[in-house]
Amino acid sequence: MPLRFIALVHDSFKYRVNDRMPKSGENHHAMRARRFAERFTDDERILCVIELHDRPYALWRKMQRTGSLDRRGFDSMMARVRDPDLFLAFVELDGSTDGKSRSPPRWWFRAELEERGVGVGRR
Repeated sequence: MPLRFIALVHDSFKYRVNDRMPKSGENHHAMRARRFAERFTDDERILCVIELHDRPYALWRKMQRTGSLDRRGFDSMMARVRDPDLFLAFVELDGSTDGKSRSPPRWWFRAELEERGVGVGRR
C-alpha cells in the first residue's frame, strides 16, 4: 500500500513549481508532493520517500560531472531515510517506468547501499 500511495503522489505537483524560482526547498515538486501527503499521513517512512525520491539520481548525476560521489550528500540523505527497503524499492520502481532511461542510477544506488552495509532486501 505505501508504494501505491507514493507512486500516485510523488510527481503530481510538478505543474505547481514556479519556473522563475530555484527548484529547491518548498518550490521543488517533491517537497510540494510531501506537503500534500502530510494531509493524509504522518508516516515519516512514506513522506521521506516522496520528498527524497529524486535525490539518488541527482547524486549520481553530480558524480558523473565531478568524478566522485558526494559522500556527505549521500550520507545526509540516508540519515533521513527511515525505511531503506521502501526507499530503494521506490527509487527502482520510479527509475524503471516508461519514459525514463534505464540508466545506471538504479543499479548504482543498490550497490552503494550494499557497500555501506545498509540492509536492503527485495520487496
